[in-house]
Amino acid sequence: MSTPYRILDALRAGRPLTGADLAAVVRGSADGSWGDAQLGAFLMGVAVRGLPTERIGDLTRAMLASGEAWDLRREIPHLGDKHSTGGVGDKVSLVLGPLLAACDVPIVMMTGRGLGHTAGTADKLETMPGFRQALERDETLAVLRATGLALIIPTARIAPADGRLYALRDVTGTVRSLPLVVASILSKKLAAGAAGLVLDVKTGSGAFFRELDLSRELARALVATARELGLPARALVTDMSQPLGHWSGHSVELEESLATLENRGPADLTELVLIQAAEVAELVGKPLTRGTLEAALTSGRARERFDHWAAAQGVEIGWLQQPSFPRAELETVVRASRDGVLAAIDTERLGLLLSEAGGGRTQPGAAIDLGIALRSDVRLGEPVVAGQALARFYSRPGGPDWGERLGRCYQVADSGEAPPLIWERVG
Repeated sequence: MSTPYRILDALRAGRPLTGADLAAVVRGSADGSWGDAQLGAFLMGVAVRGLPTERIGDLTRAMLASGEAWDLRREIPHLGDKHSTGGVGDKVSLVLGPLLAACDVPIVMMTGRGLGHTAGTADKLETMPGFRQALERDETLAVLRATGLALIIPTARIAPADGRLYALRDVTGTVRSLPLVVASILSKKLAAGAAGLVLDVKTGSGAFFRELDLSRELARALVATARELGLPARALVTDMSQPLGHWSGHSVELEESLATLENRGPADLTELVLIQAAEVAELVGKPLTRGTLEAALTSGRARERFDHWAAAQGVEIGWLQQPSFPRAELETVVRASRDGVLAAIDTERLGLLLSEAGGGRTQPGAAIDLGIALRSDVRLGEPVVAGQALARFYSRPGGPDWGERLGRCYQVADSGEAPPLIWERVG
């Protein structure tokens, strides 16, 4: 019998688990028969011991089966989906969705809360007053039919086991587990049931899997497992050795996303959005040229679609007409200690400092200060002079002195190179 004690004892001893064992864990997470301590021990065991490839599929399948399967592609042909493994300043989804919808490629994305040093798209969207993202299937279909876009969070009936495990991973130091990442992402994506999924797998100092080889391994595992379970997928391994765009933080990332939809965004963010949008469109059988995508930005159609979609999901019309973006009032400027080139950034540490200042959660359900922010003024590989501003950090009065800790995140050297935006395509 797959009891908690027997399963945990097998994990501790390094004995292989069966598909039935993993199904028992998932049931225990969903129905509450496994306590937080037992689930935390399971998560740590998998993080340390790993799972063989076939067991990753079993875990994903069990998590999917713990709830509803919507299979939205039956109702919305050519429905796309996109997911990022997360980073600092990663706001691609906020731009890509309205852009594709404006080009008549429907897209649905189940978004998540912040995890570890990363901010969650679901939390960023709550900057908008009135926004509703806990939609049921019929509501999601109605929004998709009206606007071509839906950004939602999983309801209690979508992979319910993952909801509990996701929150526990964030506070048990088990975020960086390849099997857990794959099962968490794909159980929700498979539940939505799009016609194709493009995965943005981050690599570098701000990624959960920093090393390029590990990022490749994750990308391949995601694509292989998705295809095994019937979801066409491909992945891009993209750079996260520095924050994406100029701004990091919940409110300011939404502000920068709207600027990008108006063709006023930073070059790196705009380029990544255009590339990923083209990948989604091609995968679901509605290919778009770069010119078509760029025209949707320059013409204003992408921004108009954002407003149309946001209103359909409950955002107050007055806010859309005059959006406001809170920003913490205390500015700390990080300056270059010497002449040279910006050679390295500890992007994960930056994300953790944003979280520590109030821009993230230290325990499940904690409140987030949407105004905590970081502006990146210099990109990797760019020359700097002593005293030049590298970044600006916005926090609340009464906190610690952030300057020295932020300064340790930036390395100026005699030489350094800008990393590629995309390292590899998988699938």
